[in-house]
Amino acid sequence: MIRTRIESAEFASDMKKIIGYAEGFIQGAEAGKSNMIDNLGSELIAELKNFIDVNARISPMTLHHVYEWYQTGSPAARLFDLDYKASNLGLSVNSTFRQSITLREGSKIPFYNKAAIMENGVPVKIEPKNAEVLSFMENGERVFTKKPINVVDPGGEAVQGGYERVFETFFNQYFSQSFIRHSGIMRQLGDVSEFKRNFGSAKRGGKSLGMSVGYRWISQEGVA
Repeated sequence: MIRTRIESAEFASDMKKIIGYAEGFIQGAEAGKSNMIDNLGSELIAELKNFIDVNARISPMTLHHVYEWYQTGSPAARLFDLDYKASNLGLSVNSTFRQSITLREGSKIPFYNKAAIMENGVPVKIEPKNAEVLSFMENGERVFTKKPINVVDPGGEAVQGGYERVFETFFNQYFSQSFIRHSGIMRQLGDVSEFKRNFGSAKRGGKSLGMSVGYRWISQEGVA
C-alpha cells in the first residue's frame, strides 16, 4: 500500500500565494493599461503617417495639398501633424495642418493656408498687395490683370476632402483589417509566456510578484 501525506498548512499557504500571484498579475495589468494604450498610440501614429504618405504617392491629385509643393508623399514635406491622447478610457487621435513655406512656380510668397483651404474648399480672393496689377502663370503663359481673382474651388473636387477620406479609410478599413493583426503590441498581448515564465516563483513572490509581472507585461517593459 502506498501512502502519502500532505501538510495542510503548507499546502494552504502555497495555494494562497499562487492564487495571489494570479490575482496580482491581473491587477498589475490593469494598473499598466494606460502605458499599453500609450505605446499603441505611438505605433498607430507612425503607421497612419506612413499610410497617408503611401496613398499620396499613389494618388497625388487627391493629396498633394497636404504636402509642400512638388513633394507629395514625402515625410519631410508633410503639412499635417498627428498626435494622440491616451488614458485608461482609450485612445483619441487628432490632426492639425501646418503652414506651407515653399513657393509654387510663378509665385513670390507661400500659399500659407494651402492644406486647410484646399481640403475644405474655402474660396480664395487674390488681389494686388504692393502693386497695381497681378502677375501669374497660367497654362505656361504670363498673365497680367488689375482685377481681383476669385478662386471658388481651390484645388478642385478631387482635392477637397481628400485628406479626410484617407483618414477615414485608415480607421474604417486598414485599422481593423491590417494594423490590429500585425501590430507588435497586439502580438505581444497574445503571448502569455511572461506569466508562465514567472509562475515557478509564485509560491515565493505571491501577489506582489504577480502585480510586477502583470504591469511589466501590459506595459511592454522588459518583456522579451
